[in-house]
This record gives sequence, structure tokens and C-alpha cells, in this order.
Amino acid sequence: MSDSAVAICNLLYRYAECLDTGDFEGAAGLFQHARIKVGKDAPLIDSAGMLRLLRELVILYPCGTPRTRHVTSNPIIEIDEAGSRATVRSCYTVFQATEGLPLQVITAGRYHDEFERVDGVWRFSYRDYTLQEAIGEMWFHLKGGPGEGR
Repeated sequence: MSDSAVAICNLLYRYAECLDTGDFEGAAGLFQHARIKVGKDAPLIDSAGMLRLLRELVILYPCGTPRTRHVTSNPIIEIDEAGSRATVRSCYTVFQATEGLPLQVITAGRYHDEFERVDGVWRFSYRDYTLQEAIGEMWFHLKGGPGEGR
């Protein structure tokens, strides 16, 4: 795997790690230079909008985490080395376990991402969040459900 592909995969995995540790600032910060699609007809948001959404929607438990495990898999990376751009199609699977929820998959889907290399460093430039394909028990993950406040 090329150095560029490793750097891009590390960004994908770092995002998942930030979410799972409750580091919403770190997760949103990865999109500092990106546009993010969160709805079919919704306007694109920036990293500040992403941080706001994470804080408004995701339940954090007393341990400081959402008690999830985001697994990013099957990255198909297409790099235009000359143009310092790349696209990635990948899959995600989110597992969760809480006091009221045994370990299970709560959602799965795909990410379509774009990256750019600036001063030799790869960074997100676009992410499409609208490709959710399976939804399971989300009550213990998103605010407004029985898991909130536990």
C-alpha cells in the first residue's frame, strides 16, 4: 500500500476512533477543510456544523463515550497523485453495548469521501453521510430514546 493510501486510511480510522472515545471535537476537526453532506436536500455543513450535530444527537454515557465501536472496512481508494486528490468508497458498521442494550450492530452503510493533499498532508475535503443502508436499535445511541441519561 502506498504512503498516500496509508495516510488516507488513517484518516478514516482516526475519525472512527474519535467518535468511539467521545472526542467529538477531534472527529469534527478532521473535517476542518471539508464540506459534509448530511441530508438529501440539506445544505452542506462544515466542521462546526458537524460538531454541533454530534453534540446535539449522540448520547455520551458516564464513561464519556457513546459506548460504540465504529468499524470502517473495504476502502476502495483511488488516488490522483499528480493532482493531489483522492476518492474513497468505504463501508461502516457501528456496534454498541450498554446496560440496556446487548452488543449488536446498530447501523451500517457506506461513506463516499474526497481527500486533498495540501503541503504534503492528506485531509478530508468532502464526505457524504447520506448512504446509511441498515438501521437497528438506535435508541441507546441518539438522544430522545430510552438510553439517554444512563
